[in-house]
Amino acid sequence: MSLNTERASHIAQVLTEALPYIQNFSGKTLVIKYGGNAMVDEDLKNSFARDIVLLKAVGINPIIIHGGGPQIGDLLNRIGKESNFIEGMRVTDSETMDVVEMVLGGQVNKSIVNLINTHGGRAVGLTGKDGGLICAEKLHVSRNNDEPAINVPELIDLGHVGKVKSIDTSVIDMLIHSDFIPVIAPIGVGVNGESYNINADLVAGKIAEVLQAEKLILLTNTAGLLDSDGKLLTGLNTKQVNELIAEGVIYGGMLPKIGCALDAVQAGVTTAHIIDGRVQHAVLLEMFTDQGVGTLIRGGWQ
Repeated sequence: MSLNTERASHIAQVLTEALPYIQNFSGKTLVIKYGGNAMVDEDLKNSFARDIVLLKAVGINPIIIHGGGPQIGDLLNRIGKESNFIEGMRVTDSETMDVVEMVLGGQVNKSIVNLINTHGGRAVGLTGKDGGLICAEKLHVSRNNDEPAINVPELIDLGHVGKVKSIDTSVIDMLIHSDFIPVIAPIGVGVNGESYNINADLVAGKIAEVLQAEKLILLTNTAGLLDSDGKLLTGLNTKQVNELIAEGVIYGGMLPKIGCALDAVQAGVTTAHIIDGRVQHAVLLEMFTDQGVGTLIRGGWQ
């Protein structure tokens, strides 16, 4: 068998494996949190954009929610403003919020839109302030006081750091039905018009819940959920995930992502996926192959 024939046979096998998935997901909504290495490395950026264009071409409705923490930090450094973090969250005063809006709603959002459009898609950039998409409120954080004699938790003011109060999907619905791909920066608006910086994973999860999406996909810089031996875990239900948390297998920075995924599947999203964004075409591999490239989580306790 010649090399060309072998390659053609491999391509045919890949397409055959993908076909039932394409048929099953056509017309369904897919919410993707885009971040990490996939948003920085040029090859990964281009493979992600091609994945999104292909998803739309086969009848799936992808919605992109992106982060941009490193880019925000870079600009703050350039203007000489120090970045401060408490409990892993950026303290966001009014000046920092201006930078957040400039970077997320402008630089990062428009670069993603341009990349998807360059690869043949029809993307439109939004923030949560457009069309009243994300109604937000201030995130109140407390932690135990360092002084044992003081039992009252310490209240921490993070400034313009918010949480999702409600989602109005009207603008998303309009774009999807007009054959566009929404690309959303996680900035919300308060009742008095104030801006809030919101964790992109949380925004993706809430949008997936409200839309009753088929899938929520969170791109990370890890292979997915790993057991104590470093082996990839997948096909998990709510009970199994809670057991892994109790055993300490899931801890640290992975906990918020897992919490977001659990909330989504318990609220009606069919499956949530934590996938390795360092792998080229990770979204397609997770969507259209039997093995996938990450951890799949579904609702239920059985």
